[in-house]
Amino acid sequence: MLTVSNIGLQYGKRVLFDEVNLAFTRGNCYGVIGANGAGKSTFLKILSGEIDPNRGTVGLEPGNRMAVLKQDHFEFQEMDVLNTVLMGHKEMYEIMVEKNAIYMNPEASEEQGLRAADLENRYGEMGGWEAESNAAELLSNLGVIEALHYKKMEELTGPQKVKVLLAQALFGDPDLLLLDEPTNDLDAETVTWLANFLADFKNTVIVVSHDRYFLDMVCTHTVDIDFAQIKIYTGNYSFWYESSTLMASQMANKNKKTEQKRKEMMEFIQRFSANASKSKQATSRKKALDKLNLEDIKPSSRKYPFIAWQPSRDIGDQILRVDKLSKKNHNGKVLFANISFTMNKGEKIGLVSRDSSALTAFYEVMSGKTDADSGDIEWGQTITSEYLPNENQAFFSGDQDLDLMSWLRQFSENKDEQFIRGFLGRMLFGGEEVFKKSSVLSGGEKVRCMLSKSMLGHPNFLLLDEPTNHLDLESITALNNGLKDFKGSLIMTSHDHQLMETVCNRIIEITPNGMTDRLMDFTEYLSSDEMKKQRNALYEAALA
Repeated sequence: MLTVSNIGLQYGKRVLFDEVNLAFTRGNCYGVIGANGAGKSTFLKILSGEIDPNRGTVGLEPGNRMAVLKQDHFEFQEMDVLNTVLMGHKEMYEIMVEKNAIYMNPEASEEQGLRAADLENRYGEMGGWEAESNAAELLSNLGVIEALHYKKMEELTGPQKVKVLLAQALFGDPDLLLLDEPTNDLDAETVTWLANFLADFKNTVIVVSHDRYFLDMVCTHTVDIDFAQIKIYTGNYSFWYESSTLMASQMANKNKKTEQKRKEMMEFIQRFSANASKSKQATSRKKALDKLNLEDIKPSSRKYPFIAWQPSRDIGDQILRVDKLSKKNHNGKVLFANISFTMNKGEKIGLVSRDSSALTAFYEVMSGKTDADSGDIEWGQTITSEYLPNENQAFFSGDQDLDLMSWLRQFSENKDEQFIRGFLGRMLFGGEEVFKKSSVLSGGEKVRCMLSKSMLGHPNFLLLDEPTNHLDLESITALNNGLKDFKGSLIMTSHDHQLMETVCNRIIEITPNGMTDRLMDFTEYLSSDEMKKQRNALYEAALA
């Protein structure tokens, strides 16, 4: 068990949280949520001992081992991949290094020999004799092929390093696992594997994530940072969101009688409790929901931006035809080849690839920012498109450091100040914030600006390359709702499983050797054995 007693933290006059008292128990997974800047990552750092609170204490049960997902991807550059994973169990790794040093010393004394024998026994008791095979299995399950296990960390790509550091945190069955954004840079299949692993994990997990599908898959409880307090609520993210929204709606309706409100909440809890059977965490979650006290549910102070596209014209029958499209990078590496498809009315395509640079290159070609090496693109005459790039810095740099009012006015036909101010207001830029310089915006604020720009274009076709990057859960939820309601067509890539699942009805995967194309939802595509074989065959052919 991990306990938090009277924790408080503030920077100057700003109080992040105060008088926090919590207990995290074995067998549960806790998803930490909160608006941007609320202190989610800071809270995890307090729990791990990386930073000290202003007051209060954190207590880990004696004999328990804590593992933390490392955020520094360059910390182990000179280490072998396999040894980096073994370092996840610090005590076991140190014993291994010490005993191996004695074995390799031809002049070792009798005393050192006895020491080595003692270390060998302790190493075996910790499971050390199976350590390398267990670490290798973890890596393989996360998609790090055996050929990489003995390479230096510096030789790996960014996403590969993320997987190795994740394996390091998971290695050795820790009693408490702290994970800060573990799904960042992971492909969808690896995220699904991790979700299943954590759902079966018998010890305690505390995780910060913006991935709603992942939180719903693994969490038995939600840890909400709000009102400068931290509270634990029973249920996963969807339960917290829907119950909090319902409670806020009930509070706003002052005419409803207390008994009627209580009946609504009870019906909601029973319905959600029944639906919990879809998750591997179903048993513990259902028991917890059945014992839930209605007074424990509180409305949130969160604000949600209003995201909705209103096309200036209806989309016609001819939308898009792509024929034998191919592109190489500047080094001559094939990013994608022989991509051909036709879009029909009502389709929203989820675009996927194992190479994120291939996806970005595809969007750049489709938006006209760069040329394809070969192939043709034919847009329908009724199509007006907007492109939301993965990297948006070019829109916020240059000689002019504009305030938000001036920045957004560039992209609006209506230049009226009240119109621009109102539009920014619904994207949560209120009051004096509209005069903030665009150069000082956070990553999430820049994405909200880019979404505003795209909405002002009134498109009937959207090209979206990782639109959820840097957004908080509230903005992601609003974006999800806006895209579900969008009357036009789109091609979209996102690491957010729920967004892809609920918006897209056709999945196309591009590879250096062709493509797969199916009219099915995202989960069905990922889980289909036929699709897995086809995708793997295309990648293997590209490597041959």
